[in-house]
Amino acid sequence: MIERHDLVVGPAEDGRRLDVFLAERLPGASRSRLQELIRSGDVLLAGLPARPASRVTAGNRVSVSLTLPATADPPLLLPSPDVPLTVLHEDASIVVVDKAPGVVAHPALGHRRDTLVNALLARFPDLTGFGGSERPGIVHRLDRDTSGVMVVARDPVAAAHLRAQFKARTVEKTYLALVRGALRPLEGVIDAPIGRDPKRRQRMAALPGGKPARTVYRVLAESEGYAWLEARPETGRTHQLRVHLAALGHPLAGDRVYGRRDRLIGRTALHAWRLAFDHPVSGARVAYEAAPAADLLEALAALRLAWP
Repeated sequence: MIERHDLVVGPAEDGRRLDVFLAERLPGASRSRLQELIRSGDVLLAGLPARPASRVTAGNRVSVSLTLPATADPPLLLPSPDVPLTVLHEDASIVVVDKAPGVVAHPALGHRRDTLVNALLARFPDLTGFGGSERPGIVHRLDRDTSGVMVVARDPVAAAHLRAQFKARTVEKTYLALVRGALRPLEGVIDAPIGRDPKRRQRMAALPGGKPARTVYRVLAESEGYAWLEARPETGRTHQLRVHLAALGHPLAGDRVYGRRDRLIGRTALHAWRLAFDHPVSGARVAYEAAPAADLLEALAALRLAWP
């Protein structure tokens, strides 16, 4: 089934990359898929072929021919009270949650009613239609397998303020990870550019020509061929921690993309433990923490490692 879209760039979208513009307007399609469509000529910017990195201008018309499975779900933005939701903090401008492992951040193909956004809508109905997309309030994401702290905006002003902080890299993100092997040295910096893997386009890789990426890590404990560590990504590349640790030869336990299945845990052993940022209204520096999910605590217990 071919779905055709004729979109007009709004004033607030002026200057955005073409692939980013489309990802926001067409949340049912992944950004990588949209980039493929642009490169194949199925996307026209002002009537002409373009590149994913081309910048759109307010008033531009963008035409897209998007091939979808015949069984694709219609775009819906519905509340789902059955999706697990743990709220760490809420006020008039933000909600801070502890995302459960296995929960997708926002609706996409194959995930229409079982995402964090659906859970948020059940508790905070005012998010409905926020931003005119299926990502109301979402200013950053965690992978499906990754558990932990996320901040969600409740209005456009808060969203813009938070996005600016993530872009400026002033948000402090601290993760806890269980990896295979013994890292040496016990503390260090991984400074390795990351780009699309030329052999496996669905994943990323540490590449000389990639975008700059930097991760600071510290080993907290070791046991039975595993290391429990704290990691702080100073940049925000896709799958950064997973790629960096795998490049060192120490993939995350349970990471089936960059490592392999693991006896201790059925998902990627990564937890967003702490998030610190400037509150979008008060300007005060705030920080929120969440303990690891139950399956990760069980893996630690099997290694006779304790939390905290």
